[in-house]
Amino acid sequence: MSKIKALIFDCDGVLVDTERDGHRVAFNRAFKAKGLNIEWDAPLYGRLLEIAGGKERMKFYFNENGWPESIEDKDAFIKEMHKLKTDLFMQIIESGELPLRPGVARIIDEAIANNLKLAVCSTSNERAVNLVVEKLLGEKRKSYFNAILAGDVVSKKKPDPEIYNLALERLKLKPDECVVVEDSTNGFLAAKAAGMHCIVTTNGYTEKDNFPEAELVVPELGDPPSVNVTIDTVLNISRVR
Repeated sequence: MSKIKALIFDCDGVLVDTERDGHRVAFNRAFKAKGLNIEWDAPLYGRLLEIAGGKERMKFYFNENGWPESIEDKDAFIKEMHKLKTDLFMQIIESGELPLRPGVARIIDEAIANNLKLAVCSTSNERAVNLVVEKLLGEKRKSYFNAILAGDVVSKKKPDPEIYNLALERLKLKPDECVVVEDSTNGFLAAKAAGMHCIVTTNGYTEKDNFPEAELVVPELGDPPSVNVTIDTVLNISRVR
């Protein structure tokens, strides 16, 4: 078994619990700003999360429930809505409404101290992901990240492993030298399809999901006195299961 050399994070639901009170709220604010009588409640959004990507999520919803009558160019409408939603989401992050999930800052500091490479692999909007990393982790921690891959950097989104395969190219590492932290089925499947080790930190939307091939499934990374995952856990991940 190769030595672990990198710790890779998904963003939404892993670094920050953004889905329920971040992205969902931003979508609803965007719908309201455009005069649309649409509100995604938490149970509905939980189902929509099975669709990877915000633009894809909106297309799926409108295809299932009908498009606004005034829309002539569906692709242009989705692009405009997603930009507005992203701007509103960034306002939420800037406001400090959403904190880092427990244990994230701690384990990143431990990874830095152990000279591990760091990366973020998210298919969310690039501006939003970079803001989350810079605003909530801080510029100093951000400077240690070897790669922040987000947005449309790949043609296929999770559960396709393309973004993790790209990370391997950027980090110049083998799959079994990397540990991924994910929170969802799509992310977990993408990491495993790329041949990487995967720790799952569940959230309110994924706590009842099954991750049979995960090396470890925990409710959060945790901070003292309730630490679930330490850097030693990461470094010895092949012996966890």
